Amino acid sequence: MPSRSPSPNLFTRLPLAGSYPAAVTLALLALSPYLILTTATALMEPQIMRSIDATAYELQLSSGMSNAAYAFGAVACADLVQRVARRRVYLVCECGFVLSTVLALSAQNIGMYATGVVLQGLFTGMLLVAALPPLIIGHPIDKLQTTAAVVSLGLFGMVAFGPLVGGLVGSLGGWRPLFAGIGTLALIGLVVGSLTFEGNAPPDRRAKFDWTAIPLALGTTALPFFGVSWLTRGHFSDPEFYVPVIVGLACGVFLVGGQYRKERPLMPVRPISNTLPVVGTLNAMLVGACFTTLLELIEVYYIREAAFSPVRIGALVTPQILGVLIAALLFRQLMSTRWTPYLALCGSVSVAIGAAILLAASTSNASATVPVAAFFLGFGAGAGVTPGLFLAGFSVPAAQIGPTFALVELLRSEAAFLIGPVLLHFALVQGLADGFHQAVGITLGLTVLGTLGLVTLYLLGGARPEAPDLVSWHAGTSTGYHSPALLAAVRKA
Repeated sequence: MPSRSPSPNLFTRLPLAGSYPAAVTLALLALSPYLILTTATALMEPQIMRSIDATAYELQLSSGMSNAAYAFGAVACADLVQRVARRRVYLVCECGFVLSTVLALSAQNIGMYATGVVLQGLFTGMLLVAALPPLIIGHPIDKLQTTAAVVSLGLFGMVAFGPLVGGLVGSLGGWRPLFAGIGTLALIGLVVGSLTFEGNAPPDRRAKFDWTAIPLALGTTALPFFGVSWLTRGHFSDPEFYVPVIVGLACGVFLVGGQYRKERPLMPVRPISNTLPVVGTLNAMLVGACFTTLLELIEVYYIREAAFSPVRIGALVTPQILGVLIAALLFRQLMSTRWTPYLALCGSVSVAIGAAILLAASTSNASATVPVAAFFLGFGAGAGVTPGLFLAGFSVPAAQIGPTFALVELLRSEAAFLIGPVLLHFALVQGLADGFHQAVGITLGLTVLGTLGLVTLYLLGGARPEAPDLVSWHAGTSTGYHSPALLAAVRKA
């Protein structure tokens, strides 16, 4: 995979260096294994719990800390790649993912399993920042549209594929072989990466550890994710829930505010505090959180209330894969045009349609309602999250796209893991027969109100649809979007 400053000697040693198909394969293999597991394990929980003698809370806490490690790993890697060559970071993280997968699949107790899956999340978050930027900016500009579609498939295509995999494994058993297969994919990614990923001179070997960002990022992720995991064994009134959530959210406020004020921040908060990137980021958070919440509600409702088999549930939501694929292909066509903000809006509208359909879902009509809803949810996720990610990415210089993606993924993960488990616990407390539809209704309301708020924010910013200047952005001479400031239209008035 080429970078801005490849080493000539290293280039001659790598047979796949400069190959775009190899670079795409590398990026997908870096992200896909873990992202498949994030939605597959929910349908394999009974088998895992029996195998390692774990409780539901212990398994949920492991999943929560793994998601926290993913979000934190992206930020940590944004700091690390300033001083260390991306190739070295990639190879170490891919090796780490393979070893952590071996630890998880060979686990005999919850301690081994939790350590393995948390490390999987950490290394995947780091791989996101190590592998995606060279794919995006290190190849000719005519590849950029295809790369955008690949990013969409890599982020949400694999998430959408997870329930089908988890359903098959959950019905047939054998979660350990699945982890072995995931580890094998990562091992192939390691081999492809060693033959493809070129070395580079780190931009600033003397850069100091960011003591204002990294500890706050750890608190922003670990504390709230622990708090919502507690709901598996506790209640909303427990201090074990609300204290970590409140403190963690405060850490997030201080993190973003500190990065905004800092002269040389780790993450470019100030450049993406304008209308287009803010709307894109908030849209990615909204759509990602509501998609994840509705998917979790579907799985729990039809397992516990209807006693559906995992494989049947996986099959019911499989149309979401088609939705993600269509959204990725559409984004490939629209990315270089002025229609990207509209595509992001279509994503949130599509999620709202999916939620509205689920309001009519029941244990008797699942075959008719859930697949249709799943298609709209999948399209909404693909159309809402990735365009929002690039609205932020094109609003900063190309060299800063890695830290920008790290920030957006941290915020998106935070929103998804706070809203999903909270509404799922609400549905369980109310009783799934009624609680499912109440939680879906709340999610629908959040989606509609959030979408209207984002449209209002867009209009008050005075933004006008414009095609990004991808040539200047890719060359590193300018940002792709020149967005008006927040509330610019109101300020002028």
